[in-house]
Amino acid sequence: MSAAMDTESTYSGYSHYSGHSKKAHRQGRDRHKSPRSKDGSRSEKSVTIQTPPAEPLLGNDASRAEEGQDDNWGETTTAITGTSEHSISQEDIARISKDLEDSVGLDCKRYLGLTVAAVLGLLVFLTPIAFILLPQILWRDDLEPCGTVCEGLFISVAFKLLILLIGTWALFFRQPKADLPRVFVFRVFLLVLIFLFVFSYWLFYGVRILDSKDTNYQGIVQYAVSLVDALLFIHYLAIVLLELRQLQPMFAVKVVRSTDGESRYYSLGHLSIQRAALVVLENYYRDFTVYNPALLTASKSRAAKHMAGLKVYNVDGNNASGQSRAMIAAAARRRDSSHNELYYEEADHERRVRKRRARLVVAVEEAFTHIKRLQAEEQQKAPGEMMDPREAAQAIFPSMARALQKYLRTTRQQQYHSMESILQHLSFCITNNMTPKAFLERYLNPGPTLQYDRDRWFSKQWTLVSEEAVTSGLQDGVVFVLKCLDFSLVVNVKKIPFIKLSEEFIDPKSHKFVLRLQSETSV
Repeated sequence: MSAAMDTESTYSGYSHYSGHSKKAHRQGRDRHKSPRSKDGSRSEKSVTIQTPPAEPLLGNDASRAEEGQDDNWGETTTAITGTSEHSISQEDIARISKDLEDSVGLDCKRYLGLTVAAVLGLLVFLTPIAFILLPQILWRDDLEPCGTVCEGLFISVAFKLLILLIGTWALFFRQPKADLPRVFVFRVFLLVLIFLFVFSYWLFYGVRILDSKDTNYQGIVQYAVSLVDALLFIHYLAIVLLELRQLQPMFAVKVVRSTDGESRYYSLGHLSIQRAALVVLENYYRDFTVYNPALLTASKSRAAKHMAGLKVYNVDGNNASGQSRAMIAAAARRRDSSHNELYYEEADHERRVRKRRARLVVAVEEAFTHIKRLQAEEQQKAPGEMMDPREAAQAIFPSMARALQKYLRTTRQQQYHSMESILQHLSFCITNNMTPKAFLERYLNPGPTLQYDRDRWFSKQWTLVSEEAVTSGLQDGVVFVLKCLDFSLVVNVKKIPFIKLSEEFIDPKSHKFVLRLQSETSV
């Protein structure tokens, strides 16, 4: 256990890999960056998609802090605690207040919609019951006796209302996945249709039954049954419009991440642009590898190094245009040889990755072999001396810590794996009797975004930029952009072409062949 504590102290770079004051300054600078559209086109619309407000807003500030660090950050970095000061301009304050007002407006809009839907649903379920009870309360003595058929209708109304209640709960009472910028057109259409339908039934009931005090109680009950039947048909219409209509694939969308060009293809049905954007985001967190800005710094540093190596001397007082031409000519000559530098840099990087990967695999296999031996020995001891999975993970972690740290630094994944998360994953693998290969899968192969800790990748706010109205349906050639703080997703929509198949019949008896022998052959 002492070895585990010593290695944990030397491995503190996982949790303190940047100074507090520098990190706070960068966080303050990045926090007030807003994803704005730089285009001057008036036809372009920009709206916002927000996830439920219970989640924290965390960006990739830690990944930015890694860009300027050397390869030995785990050994040389010192954690400095203290306070940091940064200034905020009047424009930043105005933008923050605007964001707060927008969030309050979205919350009010969401709760207002839920309130209206709840009130309307309560009115729908109470209306048939009120149709049956009001005559019994107001003019009970004048009503005709309810026979066997009338009493059977009571059972029919009760079970139909129960079925309608269960179907409504399954279709509408769901946890919202996101706050869309505009209303859902079909949902609003259904709410308006239900309101008009119930209002017309109440109007007819008030004029023909309440005013005249109709004594035919069986007819009144049948009127309530017809209302419940119509509500069931409206519920069926809601299932068709909200669920079944979008199931048939009609469009193929290509999603490209703007920073590294990673792309995926998805098939979508008849959806509005805002709902298609929601589907794209759900699939993005599942299918795309986690965004790692540290992998993009190599090309930038290489370009900066090439430009830094160019020096222009003004010896005889030439003008600036001559210097610029000399700069361009020198850059062209350097560009001719830059591909060789790129080739050798990539080859050297791949060699170092393979080398450190081999060391990591050997270290992990030896550590798991040790924990298996410990388990065999511990079975002969008293129950009080047995090790739980957490203690076993802490016991074998020091033997693989340095190799894992070097591999994560080489592949630039260190900002996504803290020491605590590695220990939790190791104890999980020990608990479920998983192999070393299963443990290493998370670190050797970059996984989807959802695989990592939520505070490493989660972005609360996405901005949807589209030239078309976000409530309009998908069409061939539509392009929209989903922006967050660090990158954007460009979505290109293509309609699946109409496919025409023809049939050709082949008679099985036509499969007849003749073997032709020649005298020159050896057959």
